[in-house]
Amino acid sequence: MAAALVRLCAIIGPLFLGALTMLYTGRPAVAFFAGAAVLAIAILASDAWIIARRAWVTGVLALATHIVLLLFFKGYSPSPFPAGASLSDPLPPASPPAGMALYVLPTGVNHRTAAFARRGGSPWERWESVSNAVLVEHPRGDVLIDAGFGRLIRAQLGAMPLFFRLLTDLEQSQPAADQLTATGYDFKRLRFILLTHAHWDHVSGVPDFPSVPVLVTAAEHRFIYASGFPNAPARTIDPKRYQDYGFDGGRYLGFEQSHDLYGDGSIVIVAAPGHTPGSVVVFVTLPSGARYAFVGDLVWQLEGLAQREQRPWLEARVLGEDPSAVQDSMRRLNAIVTRYPQMKIVASHDPRGYVGIPEWPRSAAPPPPENARTH
Repeated sequence: MAAALVRLCAIIGPLFLGALTMLYTGRPAVAFFAGAAVLAIAILASDAWIIARRAWVTGVLALATHIVLLLFFKGYSPSPFPAGASLSDPLPPASPPAGMALYVLPTGVNHRTAAFARRGGSPWERWESVSNAVLVEHPRGDVLIDAGFGRLIRAQLGAMPLFFRLLTDLEQSQPAADQLTATGYDFKRLRFILLTHAHWDHVSGVPDFPSVPVLVTAAEHRFIYASGFPNAPARTIDPKRYQDYGFDGGRYLGFEQSHDLYGDGSIVIVAAPGHTPGSVVVFVTLPSGARYAFVGDLVWQLEGLAQREQRPWLEARVLGEDPSAVQDSMRRLNAIVTRYPQMKIVASHDPRGYVGIPEWPRSAAPPPPENARTH
C-alpha cells in the first residue's frame, strides 16, 4: 500500500501541485501555500524512492507529468512580445462640454498576486484587484462605464464552477446603484451603461439599473450568448436592454475605426478585441484637457502594458482569449502611451489607474453645515 501511494504521488502529485499553484496565485491563502509546499516535498521524496528502486515504468509516467508541470510553470515566466510600430497620429481634437465630470464608484476587491495578473509577475507580490464602476457626467446624458459588483454578486459567484470560486477571494463594498442612491442621484440622468466587455465582474451590477440601456458591440453581443461561465451573468440580463453600436468613425490614435458617442470627442470608443471578441477601449476627454483610456481587461496590471506581458498561459486559455488579438490591441495602446504619456491609462482592476479620479460619494455629497461639523 505504501509503495502504491508513493507511485501515485510521483505520477499524480505534479498535477495537483499545478492546481494548488494556480489557486495560490489567484488567492494567496496560507492553506494553498502550505499544501503546495508539503506536496512538493512529497513529490521529491517519491522521485528519490523511484530512482533508488529503479522503478522505471513508474518513472516514465512520473516524468511525463513532471514535464507537464514544468510547462505549466513556464506559462507564468516572462515572455514579452515585440513592440509594434510607433504612433504618428496627432492627438484627436475634442470639445467636451462644460459641466462634464468623471467619478469612480468602488464596488469591491479580489485579493490576488501579481503572478495571476501577468506573465513575469511575482507570486509574493500581493495585488488588490479592484472592481469599479465609473460615472461620466455629460449634459446629454450620463454614462456608466462598467457596473462593478452588484447586489446579486454572491448569487452570481455561487453559480460559478467550484475551482473558480476557490481561487476568488472577493470582498464586496457598496454597489454602484446604492452609492448613487445614497447621495440623491437623479437616475433619469443616466442614459447608458457602456461595457468594456461582458465578463461577470463588469456586468454584475447591471441588474441594479433595470431601465438603463446597455451598450455593446455586435461581437460582444454574440459573445454574451456563447457558452462559458465568465459571461453567464450577462445572459441573465433582459435581452431587450442590450443596444448594439458600430464603429462609424475614422481612425483614432492608431485604431482603424472609432465611435464618438456624443459627437464632441468627449467619449470615443474603439474596438480592442482579444480578451473577449468585442472588448473595447473607452477614451474620455474632460473640459480640463485631461485624457483617460479605460482599457477594461486588456491588461490586469499596468506593468502588463508597459512590459508587453500577457496573462499566464493557462488563465488566458480558460478565459478563451485570442492571444494574437490581445497582442495587437496591447501594441496599439502601448504606442499611445509612448507617444502621449499624458494619457491616463485605467486598467479596470489596477487601483493605480484610478488615482486622481474622485470617488463619487465623497466628492458628490454636499459638505455638512458648519455648525454640524465635529472638531
